[in-house]
Amino acid sequence: MKARFLLIKVLCKPLLRVLFRPRVEGIEHVPGSGPVILAGNHLTFIDSVVLPIVSRRQVFFIGKDEYVTGRGIKGRLMAWFFTGVGMVPVDRDGSHGGVAALMTGRRILEEGRVFAIYPEGTRSPDGRLYRGRTGIARMALMTGAPVVPFALIGTDRVQPTGKGMPRLGPGRSITVRFGEPLDFSRYEGMDRDRYVLRAVTDEVMSEVRELSGQEYVDMYATKARAAGAASRAASERRGGSEGRGGSEGRGDAKAA
Repeated sequence: MKARFLLIKVLCKPLLRVLFRPRVEGIEHVPGSGPVILAGNHLTFIDSVVLPIVSRRQVFFIGKDEYVTGRGIKGRLMAWFFTGVGMVPVDRDGSHGGVAALMTGRRILEEGRVFAIYPEGTRSPDGRLYRGRTGIARMALMTGAPVVPFALIGTDRVQPTGKGMPRLGPGRSITVRFGEPLDFSRYEGMDRDRYVLRAVTDEVMSEVRELSGQEYVDMYATKARAAGAASRAASERRGGSEGRGGSEGRGDAKAA
C-alpha cells in the first residue's frame, strides 16, 4: 500500500499545486514518527484527498465501504485510489459502525501510524464548525497518541456541497493549517468518563475553530442537517398548498 500511496502522491501533488495552489502551514507540528491523531474540520468530499497528499507521512482515515465496492472499471479505479491514499473502508451505517471505526483507528495508532478524523462526524451542512463527537477523545485517551488539530480552508469553494467535480479558476486556492500537538496524558485511564471525554473533545474543537476561523455552532452537524431537510420539506409542502389554494381562489373568482 505504501508504494501505491507514493505513486498517487507523485502523480497528484503537481496537479494539486497547479490547479489549487495549496498552502500548507504548520506541517512541522506533525511528529515525524510514532502514532498521531489528526483532527480537523470537514467541508467537502475532497478534504480526504487533499489532506493525505499534502502530508509528509501517510495518513489513514475511515471511509464509506461503498467507495471500494463499486463494479466495473470505475469501481476498481476508485477502490485502488482511495485505499491507496489511506482510506480504510468501514460500514459506518450499521449498528456497530461507530465501534468499528473506533477500533480501526486504535489499531492504526497502535501500529505507530497517522490517523485522521473529522470529529464533527460528517461534512458541515453550511460551512460552519459543529460540535465534535467524543470518539476523538476516547481514541486519544485509549492510545495516548498526541492530537494535532488541523483546518482545511477553501475546499468548499473548490467543491461546493452537492457538486461532483471540483471547480477551477481564480480565487479557489486551498490552505491546510496544522496546530501544535495537544497532549491529554493527564486524563490517562479516564476514557470512560463522559465529562472528561466532552472536555477533551471541546478543547480539540476550540483549537480547530482557531485555525479555521469558522463560526462555531454548539450542535451536532447531523442534527442541523436533519433540521434543515425538515424545514425545506415543510416549506415545499406549504408552497404546494398555497399554490393549490391560489388556483382554487382564481377559479372561484372567475366563476363568480
